[in-house]
Amino acid sequence: MKKVLNILKIYREERWIALAATIIFALLNSLTVIRYYGTFSQLTDNYHKLFVQTFRVSGFDPLTYEVLSNWCTAYNVYRHPLLAFFMWPLNQINQGLMLLTGTNFATIVAAIFLVACSVYSCLFLFRIFTRVVEIRKVSAYILCFFYFGFAYIMLSSMVPDHFIMSMTALLLTLYIAGMKLKRGSALNAWQTILLFFFTAGISLNNGLKVFLAALVTRRKKFFRPGFLLLAVALPSLLMWGFARWEYRTYVWPKEMARHEIKMRKDREHTAQIRRQVRDSIGAKDSAAVEKMVRKIKQQKAVETYRANRKKIWNRNTGKPFAKGEFMRWTDKTTARIPVCVENLFGEAIQLHEQNLLGDVLRNRPVIVRYSYAANYIVEAAIVLLFVLGVWFGRKSRFLWTALSFMLMDVALHVGLGFGINEIYIMSAHYMFVLPIATAFLVKASESASGSRRWASSAVTVLILLLALWCWIWNVRLILQYFSFV
Repeated sequence: MKKVLNILKIYREERWIALAATIIFALLNSLTVIRYYGTFSQLTDNYHKLFVQTFRVSGFDPLTYEVLSNWCTAYNVYRHPLLAFFMWPLNQINQGLMLLTGTNFATIVAAIFLVACSVYSCLFLFRIFTRVVEIRKVSAYILCFFYFGFAYIMLSSMVPDHFIMSMTALLLTLYIAGMKLKRGSALNAWQTILLFFFTAGISLNNGLKVFLAALVTRRKKFFRPGFLLLAVALPSLLMWGFARWEYRTYVWPKEMARHEIKMRKDREHTAQIRRQVRDSIGAKDSAAVEKMVRKIKQQKAVETYRANRKKIWNRNTGKPFAKGEFMRWTDKTTARIPVCVENLFGEAIQLHEQNLLGDVLRNRPVIVRYSYAANYIVEAAIVLLFVLGVWFGRKSRFLWTALSFMLMDVALHVGLGFGINEIYIMSAHYMFVLPIATAFLVKASESASGSRRWASSAVTVLILLLALWCWIWNVRLILQYFSFV
């Protein structure tokens, strides 16, 4: 317990960055609260409809507001098996406030929690820079400022979705793994289990990254039967088993109820068509009537299919590699290079002015291009810093651990195409690898001597200028969106 509390302790040298981060993230969250508090503070008997139909910030889901207002397993239980349960204490706080005041404070409770997660994300990243990579504090401040200026990192810190929680857990995992590598030790079984519990509980696929960290720190010891059984196989089976139980207990009954309602409406609709056919043709032959009913229903089904094909959410969804339970969510037809340029390293870092914060399921094309060459120059500079950082840190096992996190997501989203049409939404799961890699370039420039010492100043100034650009560009557009949405 003492070690856990030490992780959460804010040390003397971190107080200023913690204070600055708290102020900045509180201001960002105030935009969301101000925009939606008037509508979302009302009490209702259908919070899902209220929040989902009203909240509009890119493709982010406001399900956290629903869980805080009326606890339920609103999240996909297979992707986020423990997330609703992690939110239960906050739900109880909001329930108490609702009973006392008759007002729903979900937006404010969520904002406070998001600020806390964002501040600790910043602190864990700062510790990675100063204690693991070991760059100067000034450079660490600039890199933190640089990273949180990325568009969808900034947005993740101010919207009621799970991404900032995932980022906090992943940065904590990387920080602990980095310190283990630095000391020549390894993640033990209980640390691996605990990190997996929180990380996979928030987002199941991210639990694999905990195992990657354990593999790098333990090396051959990772494959010891006792560790594989206790720290890998057993937690994975328990997590999956819990997700299955959660589905059967909370989701299946609701799905069956919705299915029954749908079937009842379909029967009523069929009976209405049957009556109309009998009235119109005056047929007494039941076989002829049923034949006409089937023909009308088939015609309506074709019309519905054609109408759906024209809708933007269908046009923005590529063809899957296969039609299995999970493979049907893949995408083999969406062009990868434009996605990488405009979304993976584009929208994720700098918002597009056209279709600003639009949703690909509602009103945004998958590919939107910048109007100014400056945006592409900034993007190229950031990617170049990342590539140079990988080169200078190529001998670091810690950097390869971080890169393995990103490569797993790139393989999932770009390779298989899971969520490729809005890949920027997932930025908080892997984009922190860019400043971490850049930190190795900064470290190399700081260690330069003699005539090469100018390199340190040049790299630092370039990162600072890019950070200022991202903050000014993105904050301007976010303010514009929240003012005129």
